[in-house]
Amino acid sequence: MDGKAAPKAAGEGTATTRTRLDRGRGALGPALELVHTGRAPTRAVLTAELGVTRATAGAVAAELEALGLIRVDAHPGAAAGSQGRPSHRLEVAEDGPVALAAQVHADGWRAALVGLGGRIVATAPGCETVDADPAKVLGSVVDAGAELLRETGRRCVGAGLAVPSAVAEPAGLALNPLHLAWPAGAPVREIFAERIRAAGIEGPAFAANDVNLAALAEHRHGAGRGSRDLLCVATGHRGVGGALVLDGRLHSGSSGLALEVGHLTVNPEGRPCHCGSRGCLDVEADPLAFLTAAGRDPGPEVSTLQQANDLIRTQYADPGVRTATEALIDRLGLGLAGLVNILNPDRIILGGMHRHLLDADPDRLRAVVADRSLWGRQSGVVPILACTLDHNSLVGAAELAWQPVLDDPLGALV
Repeated sequence: MDGKAAPKAAGEGTATTRTRLDRGRGALGPALELVHTGRAPTRAVLTAELGVTRATAGAVAAELEALGLIRVDAHPGAAAGSQGRPSHRLEVAEDGPVALAAQVHADGWRAALVGLGGRIVATAPGCETVDADPAKVLGSVVDAGAELLRETGRRCVGAGLAVPSAVAEPAGLALNPLHLAWPAGAPVREIFAERIRAAGIEGPAFAANDVNLAALAEHRHGAGRGSRDLLCVATGHRGVGGALVLDGRLHSGSSGLALEVGHLTVNPEGRPCHCGSRGCLDVEADPLAFLTAAGRDPGPEVSTLQQANDLIRTQYADPGVRTATEALIDRLGLGLAGLVNILNPDRIILGGMHRHLLDADPDRLRAVVADRSLWGRQSGVVPILACTLDHNSLVGAAELAWQPVLDDPLGALV
């Protein structure tokens, strides 16, 4: 023997690659989720995160690229000062499939197409009125989404809907759409799925609470990345909602109804709430409560949420606006402190108008939470951050539709 390797038989290289892929097929979903959430920007990181060989990681990445889900850059430029050949870069495919995402709130609705990585590809103009008939509203939403799909020519993996109500599982009922004129218990997921099928849109259809979906999106792509136990509290266009992500998974309770934080009492002598109680966060720390406390009458030109946000941002120096802001911060802080005592999260993120309350006086809010929470006094205030994603409920609705693909890319797409 002269020490030279024997030539490979015809097809041997292909067979070896196929064997590696078969060995790593169970890693396709985890690998896609790592790229989707930005945790595996290179093949070297993917190899380490999956705990597989470099060859298997390469085969997995190649299969995801063949499915049109990711792009592998085999010739990335080397960073200044680095040594050795840089690892292949992994990115979501910009021209890949999309999910149809829809959101309905008190001041209108919007439809969008969202790709992997939480990237909004296209949006419909939306609507500023919401009919009392959910079937009519969801029909219009799906029509707008179908038009976006026709215009872009993208493949659709499924559809997700965000609504301002607790959504009971397994039936998908909107139990308490308090800020819409919809009937309690409206079968929103069934209606949405029917409209999706009637429009000829492929893939499954889902529906969930808007703040739950905002928390899911922020955990994967925004201010909640890296958190293990994440609490999200946010104002919608009306009311206040909350959500909890535990060990990377959205916690929705036994039937989808967990974290109805809007109905925590923060002012026993306060305003009557739609739920029948009094002084709930829902009516004490939402945009309408702020505008009322600041002595402003909500106008019809733009949503109450936008009016409240604009007032905090541009007129905080006004004594009346400042007093109203401080009052809402104190009420919000009281509610957050109670939640910290019960849930012990490692991070809190605030959305909607609450982001602007935090920006206006972050020290005051953190001080209230620390003073009112047992763990805050003993071990320091849990980090409180602003949500960072625009349209996070829409992105979260898309996450629902993407989940079957993340679980089993081949099963969902082939």
